[in-house]
Amino acid sequence: MKDIEKREYQFINESEEEMLLSGYAARFDSITTLYKIDGIEVKEVISRGAFDGADMKDCCLKYNHSDTVPILARTRGGSLKLATDELGLRFDAKLFSTSVAKDVYTLVREGGLDKCSFAFTIADGGDSFDRKTRTRTITKIEKLWDVSIVNNPAYESTHVSARSVEHLKMEIDQERLENRNRDEKRRRLALKLKIEGGLK
Repeated sequence: MKDIEKREYQFINESEEEMLLSGYAARFDSITTLYKIDGIEVKEVISRGAFDGADMKDCCLKYNHSDTVPILARTRGGSLKLATDELGLRFDAKLFSTSVAKDVYTLVREGGLDKCSFAFTIADGGDSFDRKTRTRTITKIEKLWDVSIVNNPAYESTHVSARSVEHLKMEIDQERLENRNRDEKRRRLALKLKIEGGLK
């Protein structure tokens, strides 16, 4: 099974009368720093068109990606609408009339919550990693699992993303090893030439 990853963005409260929330779950062509590993930044960018053909037919709006808290809205039934435009993936939600939804809505209205996150899986061959710039580019998302209102950035709370970053850390470690080996070969060659020169 493919890893489900999560990303965090801001959203806005659009209505004071109905419980309506809207915003962008993802922004296209916007470079985001995922992590700093030993002072080295690992970045990510979602390409325009990454959501084209993605499975979004049964996506839920959740609180903190939780499966134990009642969902807030859902594409199936029409209370959650998802669409891409020139900026990114936009969501518009009319929250269900539940106590959880009312609590979340109150927190949004009073400024306690202003972030959202989305969970997704990458299609085969749908991403690449530039080792020079240490930037991961996502070009094809296979499935959007949920959009969530969250307390904290998703990167600090999910082990799935941590596994992805561990892979990137291995890439960086490999690059460092290759650089050290290359420097060692140069040092040995310089020493050899110096010795041979002294024997002449």
